[in-house]
Amino acid sequence: MTTLSKPKGAGETALVSDPAAYVDPLIGTGRGGESVGEINNFPGPAAPFGMMQFSPDTEGSYAGYQYHSGKIKGFSLDHASVGCTAFGDVPLLPVAGAVGATPWDRTEPFTHTDERAEAGYYAVTTGVDAPVRTELTATTRTGLAAFTFPAATGGSTQAQVLVKGGGSLAGARKADLAVTGDRQVSGSVTTGNFCGKGNEYTLHYAITFDRPFVAHGTWDGTSVTAGADTANAPKAGAYLTFDTSRGRTVRAKVSMSYVSVAGAQANMAAEMPGWSLGDVRSRTRDQWTQALRKIRVGGGTTDERKMFYTFLYHSLMHPNTFNDTDGRYIGFDDEIRTLPSGHTQYADFSDWDTYRSLAPLQAMLFPRQAGDMAQSLVHDAEQGGWWPRWPVANGYTGQMTGDSSVPLIASLYAYGARDFDLKGALKYLVKGATSVDHTPGAYQERPGVESYLERGYADNDAVRGDHSRVGASVTLEWAIDDFAIAQLADAAGDKATARTFTRRGQNWQNILNPATGYLSPRGADGRFQDGPGYRPPPQGTFGQDGFDEGNAAQYNWLVPQDTAGLIEAMGGRTAAAARLDTFFTRLNAGPNQPYMWAGNEVDFGVPWVYNHLGQPWKTQQHVREIATTLFSPTPDGEPGNDDLGAQSSWYVWAALGLYPATPGTADLTVHGPLFPRVLLDLPGTGRDLDIRAPGAAAGTPYVHGLRLDGRTWDRTYLPRSVVREGGRLDFTPAVRPDTSWATGAKAAPPSYRTGEHAFLASVTPAQAVAAPGGKGGTLTVHGQRLGGTDRTLTVTAKAPAGLTVSGDRRIRLAPGTGSGTAQLTVKAAAGTQPGYRTLPLTVTGGRGTEPVRSTAIVLVAPEGGVVAALAGVYTGTGVATDGNPAEGDFDGAGNSYSREALAAAGLIGGQQREVSGTHFVWPGPPAGRPDNAAADGQTLDIAADTRGARRLVLVGSATNGDHQ
Repeated sequence: MTTLSKPKGAGETALVSDPAAYVDPLIGTGRGGESVGEINNFPGPAAPFGMMQFSPDTEGSYAGYQYHSGKIKGFSLDHASVGCTAFGDVPLLPVAGAVGATPWDRTEPFTHTDERAEAGYYAVTTGVDAPVRTELTATTRTGLAAFTFPAATGGSTQAQVLVKGGGSLAGARKADLAVTGDRQVSGSVTTGNFCGKGNEYTLHYAITFDRPFVAHGTWDGTSVTAGADTANAPKAGAYLTFDTSRGRTVRAKVSMSYVSVAGAQANMAAEMPGWSLGDVRSRTRDQWTQALRKIRVGGGTTDERKMFYTFLYHSLMHPNTFNDTDGRYIGFDDEIRTLPSGHTQYADFSDWDTYRSLAPLQAMLFPRQAGDMAQSLVHDAEQGGWWPRWPVANGYTGQMTGDSSVPLIASLYAYGARDFDLKGALKYLVKGATSVDHTPGAYQERPGVESYLERGYADNDAVRGDHSRVGASVTLEWAIDDFAIAQLADAAGDKATARTFTRRGQNWQNILNPATGYLSPRGADGRFQDGPGYRPPPQGTFGQDGFDEGNAAQYNWLVPQDTAGLIEAMGGRTAAAARLDTFFTRLNAGPNQPYMWAGNEVDFGVPWVYNHLGQPWKTQQHVREIATTLFSPTPDGEPGNDDLGAQSSWYVWAALGLYPATPGTADLTVHGPLFPRVLLDLPGTGRDLDIRAPGAAAGTPYVHGLRLDGRTWDRTYLPRSVVREGGRLDFTPAVRPDTSWATGAKAAPPSYRTGEHAFLASVTPAQAVAAPGGKGGTLTVHGQRLGGTDRTLTVTAKAPAGLTVSGDRRIRLAPGTGSGTAQLTVKAAAGTQPGYRTLPLTVTGGRGTEPVRSTAIVLVAPEGGVVAALAGVYTGTGVATDGNPAEGDFDGAGNSYSREALAAAGLIGGQQREVSGTHFVWPGPPAGRPDNAAADGQTLDIAADTRGARRLVLVGSATNGDHQ
């Protein structure tokens, strides 16, 4: 097969002409180790952005197919490389022999010996003693299966096709089917609950066989009824028996619709009038060839071409066609809608995963389809009332944190999508960013956004993800989301909205703790947690408190809209580069270690931070290292869950030598290309983006020089015009790093610094202890210059009665790092009543700068007493008010004790309580502050309170099982 063609011009590198020949759908269908888990790609056939993904489901896989499994449950109609159980609806399973007593649970063994997968086709043999060969192909909404049963020996072989109508991977709430005549089965299944979010959708299907079945029956999940025509139960299914004595191959067309069974039947009639598996296979492969030819590479090894085109193939699977061939689809209001001719409604946007790298790629290559994707989200909002997050079918899920379909649509626009209602989209984006539906059980686009608007950050006690509290990561994502809204508002000519959301795009500053240099969660009281910014999460958790699927070290780089400001806030280029060097000592560390996690979307853009640091050779090194060591042309060949093409699209950009730097903009940052030649077809412009890098290979990751349209280009980013107008890039690859190329002050990609604070400030510890008439407590006020020019900041403290504050009130900011501290001593006068006091602090800079206000807690308690000793080791907040139960988290799962219920039982903070003849003071920290300590071998000095004591009483509570 010829797969390379010679471009014009003697001596030029030949470009791939048949990219579909390099697609291996089995790549990424396995697992990649402890930090990777399941990759979850599927090997079965689908058309680009198709409604149907006709593919096998194996035992033990929540997403469908697991390469390392040895049993197939069936061949179902829809799939996605998701991180939660989803899809896998209506599996068909051919078997030779008796139906059995529990066909709904039946599986068949298989091996990879004669398994075959390519773009538009899949085949495998199941069974051992009576093997059945299955071949699959598919169009956009319809599949064609050919089941070849074994030859009869000593009589007729029982050839059965099991239709598991209620066999969805997530289970079915209800399912019904009907056997009609002697060739057809149709039905519906209602399923969903994606990631436990309670959503539902109904899928309708129609199946037609190329020959009559000679017997049939149905089941309901408890029993099988021979001869029955209908079934209505969550596990409803049917079996069809065929006479294969005169022909061993039984063909089945199966079509789907989200509107009705009639819609599925019409889809089948429109897309698959004939029975030739070869013809359908060829047409779908041709579709893939045309889609994949949007990027033609030249050079590279066979494995590199296989990886590139397979990952590009995975990048063009989702989102999915949702309307029938007649334009009808079911809306978010459960009403049947009809699209204008020539348009497509899309569903299943994995936005948190895909806004970073997949959406820009799709819009750049397929702007027409991307316009329909954007308009689909507008339709969802118009029908449902709110902008969707992670929509599945025609329902909200609200999965993951952030409002990530906002930067998704903004990036679709930036990279070429234009044919959608921009102003209509903006209306709903602003609505979701400024208000919440408080109706019980209602979908909330941005839970807690009202307090976010007041504070400028998400209260860590009030926002939770699937694994933990997520205040810091929500703040970072919402800042990106708001920046994206500003870009769309500017495009729509709404300057006032653009200004408002530009300022909000800088809210990341509000969680930068100058004391640690980390972006960190804050509570309702505004204080940061004491201790280091990164703290190892407890065993068995999935990330650090305050962060969704990750930790402070990994999220610390998530400010793509203002990377320059972030670097300055971290103490400048030298300090940031040193931290980044340490971060890259591991490349795929998982959620709990303070290193790069290439398999998680949060860190996708981190390698390109070096381009902002004046060290682009390190970007080039690490991008190539990740692409060549963590990706491979094997089932286990990806560093993380593919997440509907997110991970795959990262590799595509890595191989191109480009990466989308800032969500909502067309800023492309650069590194070394993998291939000597790449040609990108930019639709609608009549121009290509022609990338040339003679000698480029895996071993030449570095850039020695770059020319743009013949001009020397000494920057690590490209003009925005390149995205739509194309051009020619001539890279000079190198084996060794060039530490002089693109290191100048203007070489870094754009950062958007409008709205930055002049400086940041914080105080540590959040709580100090002062003994009445005795030893005082020490507070350190930290300052960090950001967008201002101040060299000195001034601290003002307003001490409550009984307390005095002394010390140098000036924070001198170092010239290089912009950071500094001031030490304050807090003392309590003799006779001051024990208890907690709030100490307001204000840090001011020069004229015209915004002051920073904070508070510290001062505990007045006798030195050497129990109260002071325990306060020093309190780390957890186990008591919360009924009005805000999220401010406590006693067991790591979000549960807490009711402050009101404890008070009703006589346990009131700061007051004495008697138990078994012993008097003690019940802890009385302010709401939201630590009030308990987990036993971990601490030593407490309580000598002052225990003189003459004859016994010690401990009050404790166990969680997560019995403890002694």
